[in-house]
Amino acid sequence: MPSQSNKVLSAQIQHTAESYWSRLVDLWPEAVHVLTAVQQAELKTIMGLSDYIAEQLCRHPQWIVELFSGLLNEVVRTDFDKELHEILMDLTSEDAVKSALRQYRNKQMVRLAWRDFANYSKLEEALIDLSSLAEALVIAGRDWLYQDACKQLGTPTDAEGKPQPLLILGMGKLGGRELNFSSDIDLIFTFPEHGETVGGRRAIDNQQFFIRMGQRLVNLLDQVTVDGFVFRVDMRLRPYGESGPLVVSFAGLEDYYQEQGRDWERYAMVKARVLGPWTQHCDDLHDLLRPFVYRRYIDFSAIESLRKMKQMIAQEVRRRQLTDNIKLGAGGIREVEFVVQSFQLIRGGREPALRQQSLFGAIDTLYSLGQLEYLAVDELKHSYVLLRRVENLLQAIADKQTQTLPSADLDWQRLCYSLNMANETDLRTHIEAAMAKIHAHFNATVGGGDSHEHSDHWTSLFWNLQQDEHADSLLQEQQIEDTELWPLISEWRATVAKRSIGPRGRETLDKLMPKLLEELMTQAKPSAAFKPVSKVLDKILTRTTYLELLCENPGARQQLVSLCCASPWIAKELANFPMLLDELIDPAQLYDITSIDDYPSELRQYLLRVPEDDMEQQMEALRQFKLSQQLKIAAADVTGVLPVMQVSDHLTFLAEAIIEQVVLQAWHQIAQRHGVPQGTSTSNMGFAVIGYGKLGGIELGYGSDLDLVFLHGSQQTGVTDGDRPIDAGHFYLKLAQRIVHLFATRTTSGELYEVDMRLRPSGASGLLVSEIERFGEYQLTEAWTWEHQALVRARFVFGDHELAHRFSELRAQILQVERDKNELAKAVRDMRIKMRDHLLKVGEGIFDLKQSAGGIADIEFIAQFMVLAYANEHQELTIWSDNVRIFEVLADLEILPVMEAQHLTQTYCWLRDQNHELTLQQLSGQLSFDIVKDKTDSVIEIYRHILEVEY
Repeated sequence: MPSQSNKVLSAQIQHTAESYWSRLVDLWPEAVHVLTAVQQAELKTIMGLSDYIAEQLCRHPQWIVELFSGLLNEVVRTDFDKELHEILMDLTSEDAVKSALRQYRNKQMVRLAWRDFANYSKLEEALIDLSSLAEALVIAGRDWLYQDACKQLGTPTDAEGKPQPLLILGMGKLGGRELNFSSDIDLIFTFPEHGETVGGRRAIDNQQFFIRMGQRLVNLLDQVTVDGFVFRVDMRLRPYGESGPLVVSFAGLEDYYQEQGRDWERYAMVKARVLGPWTQHCDDLHDLLRPFVYRRYIDFSAIESLRKMKQMIAQEVRRRQLTDNIKLGAGGIREVEFVVQSFQLIRGGREPALRQQSLFGAIDTLYSLGQLEYLAVDELKHSYVLLRRVENLLQAIADKQTQTLPSADLDWQRLCYSLNMANETDLRTHIEAAMAKIHAHFNATVGGGDSHEHSDHWTSLFWNLQQDEHADSLLQEQQIEDTELWPLISEWRATVAKRSIGPRGRETLDKLMPKLLEELMTQAKPSAAFKPVSKVLDKILTRTTYLELLCENPGARQQLVSLCCASPWIAKELANFPMLLDELIDPAQLYDITSIDDYPSELRQYLLRVPEDDMEQQMEALRQFKLSQQLKIAAADVTGVLPVMQVSDHLTFLAEAIIEQVVLQAWHQIAQRHGVPQGTSTSNMGFAVIGYGKLGGIELGYGSDLDLVFLHGSQQTGVTDGDRPIDAGHFYLKLAQRIVHLFATRTTSGELYEVDMRLRPSGASGLLVSEIERFGEYQLTEAWTWEHQALVRARFVFGDHELAHRFSELRAQILQVERDKNELAKAVRDMRIKMRDHLLKVGEGIFDLKQSAGGIADIEFIAQFMVLAYANEHQELTIWSDNVRIFEVLADLEILPVMEAQHLTQTYCWLRDQNHELTLQQLSGQLSFDIVKDKTDSVIEIYRHILEVEY
């Protein structure tokens, strides 16, 4: 280790090194004779610096001689591909290939990590070495699997009979040849043209061939075996994310990016590169993607996307409460990539030289084109190199994917030794200086925040006042007649003074409060506005990043005040979940609520930011998505942008998108342990979720629970195909239990939804999931009338199309059973009376919107009775599950007079609207009887006419 010859190892590193050396000598006693004194010294040093290297060498001491015999010399990258293909050439089983790839990977990673700690190569070269190794491993695995798959299934061909290859797009740092030591690899699989296989027992279409092969390739690389794994593989950047097919054709890629490609996907595609030997197909694929990534004109529209992505970076750091993160923190690695890629997107359409995956190459091109000054290039490059070097060494210590500076002294000493720094303070100073330079260039590219100071503004004087009489005179000068404001502010400030919020927090609060007071003065009564706002501030006082967010964003302050004044419910949500403050930054975005049909795709994109195998973060992300979307809906609601029917539609379709992801997550977890029933997959689960009640009726409100019933279509007696096989029925039971668990688990952002399963066959004593035909039999032969009433409001919300169709048939069949109308009316009346006796608790002159006579429940019972009484004569009544459309059909069929149907619909919507408003005001769903009497008297009359008449 020539570059470290004059350095002395710390006592802690020496102790660690000696410990590993003793262990190695026990396993390989020849070490003391085979290795020279110089080699022993270097080996000890390296083992002291990296637990990963030490563990691997103790497991494979035979590598040590190879390393000293030339393996530590300069890396010849083409050797990776040549050696791997030679190793795999004679292997005949997938398990043997898995083992060979993992052992080769570990030996080479030890070699590259050693070279890194010993400073044998520059950072840029080290990153290319890692990327070349990863590429060779992926391509060798692909090529072996392709040959094997062709033997089993035939060769995929196009219309002219030409063989079709699987092309692999390396994304992110792999695409840019800048891979970290312990990075995931992001891949997209594609193939040129559709067609069929030739030479197999039966022809299958090319896409099916490549999907099967792609699944095997992911498993080949990603599965953890006794030899570890090759690379963690992330396929979520493909079109439509996890819900999209694993492999699509060139035409499928082109259609997706032309019609649905998003700004973040343009950024991702800047680094996309076809892996492996270059062919005409590679040229064709890059030509196909170029128009999506690079516009023909100078694309200044990318600047707005840049601003939003800047907010997303800051939001991510706040949400995950990241500290000491050299990738995501302010001035981190991602900001350098962001600056360079933004220039590439803006000018890459006109400047072909910018269309490259390498950050180092792109930044040099920006300088040569005059887009960046020499000083900016120099500072960005040197700062980036330092952070990437720290990141690589951090990860090579234990082969862990981390970008957070260490908490252990030993790891700081390891970094300092390899980076030639005196101590932790010295290294931290260099890192902080580098990040400050990067952040300055980042802000210069994107545009800074609100820097306007209020030191001379009257609100600043008001916040810093010490005496009451001065407060009164200051308010009089401003012509503000609010005698409660100063006592409130003064008392709150005294309370805050006792809180431990640190000097930075106090300084930020003192900057924020004058600006916030200025915003409060726009309200009719500032003191009333301050009360809910102060409750939000109470929750974020110790989280300075949120105080800074409000301080720097006028839009966020304005929205905080107006929304807290409009709705105590929103104020409470913001106080309980401060991460929602991020949603207030851009008012235009806040009120631009997601389209009804877009919730599933928005949620899929949102989850892409979270590691697929981190279940805790996945669960937290689902809750955060729900909270942020619910806030947007509520904001649109209180400002009158959305009428009540649309509020319920949005809340319902938001819930459906979340149900889809929860089921997919549950499926992956159970499948990982037990495999899946024969003939099933994520796109064909043989499983369905049925929504009842408000979910079924598309009438969810804020805080509504979910009434769910789970069905499966398996009548098989076989078992699942995993390591711990279980029968199909048991698999679906475990799936249902996992779904309920994922909904109910309380994380930092609370519970996802409260789930009520009591409407399933036999209620709480019944099975958690029913086979669909058994469900139909139960409904026809055992179910009570109230269960058929509930079925009127039931609707398929997620699962297989086949089960959806079958459920609709069964529901229609059950609802169309001919019933004695008098017996039915009595059963419905009795249930309504029982419900009212149990749930109605109001004082005199008070009307409960849901349970009082003439309220929501009465209208729902009218609709349910009418469907059950007349569906046998009119099949149209079985189509809809929501009351509004049921009344429309009843009017169209002339079963219910048009005026009565319209009155019931209008009253029902009005009552629900009132209920929404009261929820947002944090009030119970009750009004004075006088307010509702005119509307509900008619409902009571219609109820009596329909349900108390003799048929």
